[in-house]
Amino acid sequence: MTEPLIYTEADGLVTLTLDRPQARNALNLALAEALAAACRRATEAQAKCVVIRANGPVFCAGADLKERQGMDDNAVRARRVKGFWAYESIERLPMPSIAVVEGPAVGSGVEIAAACDLILATPAASFKTPEALWGTVGATQRLPRILGKRLAKDMMFTGRVLTAEEALAAGLVARLVAPDALEDTLAAITATILKAPASALALAKRCIDEGLERDPRGALATELLAIEDSLAAAEWRSAMSSFGR
Repeated sequence: MTEPLIYTEADGLVTLTLDRPQARNALNLALAEALAAACRRATEAQAKCVVIRANGPVFCAGADLKERQGMDDNAVRARRVKGFWAYESIERLPMPSIAVVEGPAVGSGVEIAAACDLILATPAASFKTPEALWGTVGATQRLPRILGKRLAKDMMFTGRVLTAEEALAAGLVARLVAPDALEDTLAAITATILKAPASALALAKRCIDEGLERDPRGALATELLAIEDSLAAAEWRSAMSSFGR
């Protein structure tokens, strides 16, 4: 049985490749567990950046509905929890994470991409969350925080598909690049991240993520505590000593 996820690591860069192209990279139990385990492995290895991408023309077609055929309610519930665990594992990575989306992302695919810090997309990318139209519930938490509730509801209630251009304008996609420029752009982004002080990037990520969940005073307190952590780590000294050289 082939593994649903390919894990590669080189010089602090971990790449996780969804590898179920025959099933349009649909999220099944094995893939959900593999994603969570890979995130744990990358964290334990102290990777400096994680990239999530996919083999085949579809980033992820959503949950593997064939897997759910014949499941009772408890089995479906357990499978859904595993999916949430996978998304949360991606979102809680301490290092920067980048989703590379070169085709459709549906349901769980949107969740996986949105759980990353940045989405790098080509014009062939698209984003759709039709769970409610399929009689279920999902993808109701991250998108409203990123897109705003009106657009998130439009996608959920009508099955509206966001093109890559629309996703860029709405703030879901960070960068939209031509297919022939994708690898060079990704390499440039990851090279910058890999050269930066890892603890400072982790602290900045924590401040942004936690700060958005707090009021302005609480967010400022989060940053002040991070500054103390940064001073203790002392990576800033070597960075400042080379500034301007």
